[in-house]
Amino acid sequence: MSTGVVQFRYHTLNGQWDAIDGDVIEEGSVSIFVNGQEVATMMCSPREQDKLALGFLYNEGLIDGTGDVRAVHICPSGICVDVWLTRADFEPPRRRILTSGCGGGVTFDDLSKTVTPLDSSLTVTPGRLAELMNAMQQRGSLYARARGVHTSALADGQQLVAVAEDVGRHNTIDKLRGDCLLRGIDPAGMILLATGRISSEMIGKAARMRCPIVVSRTSPTSVSVRLAREWNITLVGYLRRGKMNVYAHEERLKVMNNEE
Repeated sequence: MSTGVVQFRYHTLNGQWDAIDGDVIEEGSVSIFVNGQEVATMMCSPREQDKLALGFLYNEGLIDGTGDVRAVHICPSGICVDVWLTRADFEPPRRRILTSGCGGGVTFDDLSKTVTPLDSSLTVTPGRLAELMNAMQQRGSLYARARGVHTSALADGQQLVAVAEDVGRHNTIDKLRGDCLLRGIDPAGMILLATGRISSEMIGKAARMRCPIVVSRTSPTSVSVRLAREWNITLVGYLRRGKMNVYAHEERLKVMNNEE
């Protein structure tokens, strides 16, 4: 099984040139097959490919849960995942949309026409969001070793429930959903945290998981802001050092007296 890093000898300049042996983030391709038919191929961190495949299929609306899945098998080389469904009449989508993210992401649907607005009474303080973001970053083992990866997490408002790392920011969301599927956890009503940019595809995956609050260390895109406002998702960007921007539905953020 991949450790997620590969060691290379390289040269570093800090006043003088030095040769060191250091870790570099591993990247590879994985193809997802459903009932023997190829559905998608993407670049990823070649770990937890079963979670990636299941989460991708769920977030794209191709499965509704593990009850649709008969078996999942990662091939010995790790470059393909075979998913066998309980139904035999599966037809792979014909229309693919290349995403804006790193890692060669792909999606099939224009979710803007299929998502219903979220109905959630969840509230959280800005201070708690900062604590959860810090906790997520501390859990990033690959990032600590070699940088070069994105990290995402799900939190129930009090603590982290799942954490995923990958070279592709979209992949981290799919791995989170796949992890929840395998563990029997429903992410609906949870907070989604991410280190990467929140694009329309990312907010679409959050909507599919019914996460009412999405938080990033960096920026959203214009389309993700419009979709978050339409879908009743609180969208927070640039959460760093106690500061943040709220682009949609700020009513879920409650400032306590000691945070004013």
